[in-house]
Amino acid sequence: MSRAKIEVIPISDADLFCVSFPGGRGQNGSPIIVFPEFSAFGEIQEREFHNVLTYLTNVPSLSAAGVGFILVIDRRQDRWAAVKGTLLRIAGSFPGNLQLVLVLRPTTLFQRTLSDILFKFNRDEFKMKVPVIMLSSVTELHSYIDQTQLTTELGGTQEYCHEQWISHRTVTNKYTGFALMVKRTAQILQSFGTELAETELPNDIQATANLLRSHTDKKDKMKEDLHVALGQGSRLLESINEPVVRDPDHNRNQGELENLSTVQRLLSQLDETERACDEFWGTHQAKLEQCLQLRHFEHNFREVKRLTAFSEVGINPAHADHIFCDLNSHEEVLDEAQALAREGDELIQSSHYAEDSIQPKCSELRAVSKELSSTLRARKDHLLRAMELHHNLERAAKWCGDGLYLLASQPVDKCQSHEGAESALQEMERYLDTAGQNKLTDPSSIYSDYKTVLNQDFRKVFQKQVSVQEMFEKRMVSLKKLAAKQTRPVQPVAPRPEAFIKSPLSSPGEPRHITCPYIPSLLTYHQHVMNELLETERGYVEELHCVLQGYASEMDNPAMASLMPAPLQNKKDVLFGNMPEIYTFHKRTFLRELEEYQGCPELVGRCFLLRMTDLQIYEKYCQNKPRSESLWRQCSDCTFFQECQKKLEHKLGLDSYLLKPVQRITKYQLLLKELLKYSKGCEGSEALQEALTSILGILKAVNDSMHLIAITGYDGHLGDLGRLLMQGSFSVWTEHKKGHAKVKDMARFKPMQRHLFLHEKALLFCKRREENGEGYEKAPSYSFKQSLSMSAVGITENAKGDNKKFEVWCNSREEVYIVQAPTTEVKTTWVNEIRKVLTTQLEAYRGRPGVIYPTSDRAAVAKKRFTLQGFSNFSKGSPTSPGHKTKRHEIKSDPTPFGFKGWTKGSLSLDANEENDGYSSTEEPLTSDPEDEGGKKLVSVYLCDDCHPLQAVL
Repeated sequence: MSRAKIEVIPISDADLFCVSFPGGRGQNGSPIIVFPEFSAFGEIQEREFHNVLTYLTNVPSLSAAGVGFILVIDRRQDRWAAVKGTLLRIAGSFPGNLQLVLVLRPTTLFQRTLSDILFKFNRDEFKMKVPVIMLSSVTELHSYIDQTQLTTELGGTQEYCHEQWISHRTVTNKYTGFALMVKRTAQILQSFGTELAETELPNDIQATANLLRSHTDKKDKMKEDLHVALGQGSRLLESINEPVVRDPDHNRNQGELENLSTVQRLLSQLDETERACDEFWGTHQAKLEQCLQLRHFEHNFREVKRLTAFSEVGINPAHADHIFCDLNSHEEVLDEAQALAREGDELIQSSHYAEDSIQPKCSELRAVSKELSSTLRARKDHLLRAMELHHNLERAAKWCGDGLYLLASQPVDKCQSHEGAESALQEMERYLDTAGQNKLTDPSSIYSDYKTVLNQDFRKVFQKQVSVQEMFEKRMVSLKKLAAKQTRPVQPVAPRPEAFIKSPLSSPGEPRHITCPYIPSLLTYHQHVMNELLETERGYVEELHCVLQGYASEMDNPAMASLMPAPLQNKKDVLFGNMPEIYTFHKRTFLRELEEYQGCPELVGRCFLLRMTDLQIYEKYCQNKPRSESLWRQCSDCTFFQECQKKLEHKLGLDSYLLKPVQRITKYQLLLKELLKYSKGCEGSEALQEALTSILGILKAVNDSMHLIAITGYDGHLGDLGRLLMQGSFSVWTEHKKGHAKVKDMARFKPMQRHLFLHEKALLFCKRREENGEGYEKAPSYSFKQSLSMSAVGITENAKGDNKKFEVWCNSREEVYIVQAPTTEVKTTWVNEIRKVLTTQLEAYRGRPGVIYPTSDRAAVAKKRFTLQGFSNFSKGSPTSPGHKTKRHEIKSDPTPFGFKGWTKGSLSLDANEENDGYSSTEEPLTSDPEDEGGKKLVSVYLCDDCHPLQAVL
């Protein structure tokens, strides 16, 4: 058995002929190593000789090797030189402890005499720390070692066979491997036992079940390893006993007896370890199972307690129906409470370790179950009343809505005739006949019947019902007059004074005059749009709340941590962006302020204007959307999201709800347009128009910023270029002029496709590159190519006779960029915007202190910066001609929003313009961009006829 981890070196049978270990022992138990007659001893390499000695000294046990080895060197048939060489090699290479060295010297007279003489003179040369005794015969050897411990070659009685010894050593090596396996198995079992002893019991059902399953799997693996070790030990024991089985008279040597004893001892230890492991596991498993039972007991106990505090009435009929069905399904908890109390008693009787915690819960269960039955009946009655009220409110609200639609759908022109008025009057009377089964009754009676479940919806519906009733009465009075009117001669009448309506936001002494006539159908239409705005706003706030509570909060829940994949860890801010900030603003501020305008929808534009700065938080959310969608695609199939969706009972996944803020900010401009459509000339129309323009500005800023963050290759900071004014795709040609020579790029008839970004301080030329992938990964990127400072450029409106082209030039037209827009409207918008930038810069320069601009100089500057060709309608102090006047929100930088093109829920443009009056296209023009594979354009220019082309990078 080895005593240390040594290098394993293969040893052949031929190496063992020079030295042997027959297994004999000295009088004090010292192992005997024999160096037999071997003529080629001097030819053995030093490394091989050392390896053999190292192997043989590791064969005996630790205790035997500690006593020291006895070496018997047989050189009877050799010479003194061989004796000397053997002693020198042993002194330099023997790795173990020596006790005695016995040398059978040469037997010839000359060599024996020579050995005696030379040994005395060379004794110190051997450097032996133990006695070296020269023997003349084996008889003298027997006085030091008993004959039974020597082989027949040395006059002993011990039988030794080299092949048997090799076989025995093979078995011994297996024994060594078995001992190491037993040691490793014991260490693993000890480590597992320590882990079990130090494990803290979880506080929830799932974690406890997972822990029990994990420990059971580990225990099964330990048992498997243990059985493998036992099987190997049994086979090793059979190998050791095989010689005795084959020959009952076989006498084991000392090494075989030690190996047999050790294997038996190790097998006994393994058996004892298995029994101890089974016993400890049984206790630990019982404790975990009891813990799992306790967690089930506590969960059921909390469920029963929850029902006692159940008092919801629902926010609408569907919600109330759901609560009522849920309450019915929980009636069986009454029986479960009794069964749970009995289960607790059984746990206590089985000596559960948490008896002190179970006993008071059982007592409380019995007390609660007595009250639960009556409580459930009261809750059901409460819910039934709430459901009845909800259905009445819903029926009354529908009656009001249908009535408003009836009023709005009656054509005014047909009502001017006797027959038309009579028909409309009959239609209204028929509708009023249905009021008895749909309208709400007296409020006092309703209050007495439903006082325990009344909510704010009742007051709103009742007020709406009264308003509709009044509108019907007024309309019927007018229709009756028209139906009874006789033909009379035309008489001049005085002008009718303007009608006015008192605003809920005005003071009682200050009536608010309305410049548009009182038309009930328009008021009804406004109210419908306002109702849609409020209802969708409330739904939007509720959806954000569900997402933040059902998904975002669960990412911080320790119980759900095991279900979250690694890429999702600590990425809540990436996935949800600033959705909490959006929710807080809408919940606490915007929704409440919108509700204040419910009675005067035409004034709601003021609310939008007041909160326009706050609505800019959507820009941050949209800029984060590509990172959010990328993270969602990585983890969309994980168990965490599936569990959250299951708890929320959502039919759609989280990605649909992450799209809600983008959908909401685009919805506002549609609702404002609908209100503005029928508010021309009315009070509040200017605020509505201004609010619509501001919302469209926010959408444009969001859309432009999404394009801006995709620019790559620009060395500077884009923020230093000022505000982004416009952006879009164009076809671009370049011309360079030096002296009197005009030079053009090699691709004269193949324009470059460039995406232009107009900032306050610079005009950027970029190349649009489509990306492969899905969603935002498919969104384009922009490679920076060229930058022109706005302080050094000029423009020409018309170029080359094409009304869609204009020129941007610098350095006195030494560099000219001919830009072709998709449409003339786009071109006009860009020219006007560039002109504004240049005019602003000029006025700012004139306004500097100490700068005096003569009239001639101003004209010269204007001539340098503007080419007036095509600007016949543009002059200082005069507006742009109607043909070219285009509002910036009507023609956007790029109507295809960057990044939203590949959304799975359908393309959703952040551009507010519903009509396709933009200029971008999803199709690339059928023109080539003469660029090399590196993405850089080589422009060859000729300065003169005799010059070589000069290449520059654009």
